Amino acid sequence: MTGRAARRALALLAFLAGWLVLTAAPASAHVEIISSTPGDGTRLTAAPSQVSVTLSENVGIQPGSLKVVDTRGAAVDTGPVFQPGDVAEQVAVRLRPGLPDGSYLVEYAFVSADSHPVRGTFAFVVGTGPLITSAGAVAAATGTDPTVDVVATIVRWLSFAGVVLLGGLVFLLTCRPGGRTDPRARRLLVTGAWLTAATAIATFLLQGPYAAGRGLGALLDPGLLADTFRVSYGKLLLVRLAAAGVLALLLRRLLAPPASGRLENAAMITGFVVLLSFSATGHPVTDPVMYFSVAADLAHWGAITVWAGGLVQLALVLHRPPPAEDLDPVVTRFSGLAMTCVTTIAISGGVLALRIMPSVTSLWTTTYGWLLLGKITGLVILLPVANAARKAVLSGVGGPGRRAVATANLTRLRLAVTTEVILAAVVLALAAVLTATPPGG
Repeated sequence: MTGRAARRALALLAFLAGWLVLTAAPASAHVEIISSTPGDGTRLTAAPSQVSVTLSENVGIQPGSLKVVDTRGAAVDTGPVFQPGDVAEQVAVRLRPGLPDGSYLVEYAFVSADSHPVRGTFAFVVGTGPLITSAGAVAAATGTDPTVDVVATIVRWLSFAGVVLLGGLVFLLTCRPGGRTDPRARRLLVTGAWLTAATAIATFLLQGPYAAGRGLGALLDPGLLADTFRVSYGKLLLVRLAAAGVLALLLRRLLAPPASGRLENAAMITGFVVLLSFSATGHPVTDPVMYFSVAADLAHWGAITVWAGGLVQLALVLHRPPPAEDLDPVVTRFSGLAMTCVTTIAISGGVLALRIMPSVTSLWTTTYGWLLLGKITGLVILLPVANAARKAVLSGVGGPGRRAVATANLTRLRLAVTTEVILAAVVLALAAVLTATPPGG
C-alpha cells in the first residue's frame, strides 16, 4: 500500500465515520417483547386461560421459553409453548383452569435470531391481592453464567482465528502459488480447518447453557442440546462443522501438485459456506433488510479473513524465507490484494454500523459503541503499519540479479508484518466481544 493509497483509505474511514454520526438510523439488535396479554401489572377479575406475548421478531416455538408461577414458585402453566394465532411473532402458554386469586409471575427466556438470550419477567394479579415482582419467591435464571460467558467469548475468538487461518488459502492461490508445497503453510491451513470445526462443536455445546443461564455442568444436558438443535443457530453451527470438515479433506488434495481448478472452486465455495454460517447468525440478521446486511457482513468478514490470513502466511514466509524463492512477486501481489481488502473492510464496516447502531449517541454511551470505536481505531492504526511494510517492499524488492528483499528492508518488513498480525489479533478479540454485545446496551 503506497502512502497515497493509505491516505485515501484513511480519508474513506473518516468519511464513513462522519456518515455514521450524521445518518445513523434506529435498529433493534435482540428480540424484544412488544406486548403481552395480560400486560405487566394488570389486575384481572378472573384468571386467564393463557398468557401470550408478541415479540419483535419471529423466533419460532422455543420449548420452555414461557413459564408462569405463583407466589410460592409453583408452576401454573400446562402444556407446551404454542402459537395462538396467525401472527408468527406471537407465542403463548396455557394456564391451569380454576386458578385462585393471587399474584402470578411470567418468566420468559427467548433466543433471538442472532443467537443471544433475552430473559426477563412480568407479573399480573387476579383479584384484590398485592402484585408481586421478580423479587418474589421465584429464583429464576435471569442472566448468563459468568464462566460460560467468558468461555464462549474465548471460543468465539478462536473460531474467528480458525477462519482467518483458512483465509490464507487465498494468499497461497493468488500471491504465492509455490507455497503449496511448503509444509509450514499447509499446516497453518489444516490447523485453521480443524480449529473451525472444533470451535463449531464447542459453540454448539455452550449455546444451551449460555441461553439458559446455566453453568458448564450443563454442557451435555440432552434437553439443552435439543433446544440448540431446534433453532436456526444450532443448525448453522452443524453446517459450519460439516463445511470445515469437507474443507480439511479438500486441502489435502488441493495443496498437492498438480493444481486443480475444480478443487480450487470447491474450496472457495466451501469457504463461502463457512463465512455464511457466521454472517447468518450475528447482528445483521436482526436488520429489517436482512439480506442487505448479511451480504455486507459477508463482504466484511471475507475481506478480513483474506487480509489477516494473508498477513499470517506472509509473516511465516518472511520469518524463514526459502533460499531459492523470490519474494518480490509474492509481496507485490499481496500489496494489491491487501489494498482491495482494506477498502472493502472500510466500506462494508461503515454500512453495517449504519444499519446496526440504534442511534448516534450509542457510539459513546453504550458498551457496543465503545467496542466498535475500538475496532475502528485498531483498523486505523493498522493502516500506517501496513504502509511501512509496503515502503520496505518498494525500497528493497526487485530488479534482475538482485536478491528479492535486501537484508535491512527484510528486517523492517518482518517487524511491520508481525505488528500487523498482532494488531489484527486484537481487532479479532474486540470483534468476538462485539458479537456478543447488544448494540443498544
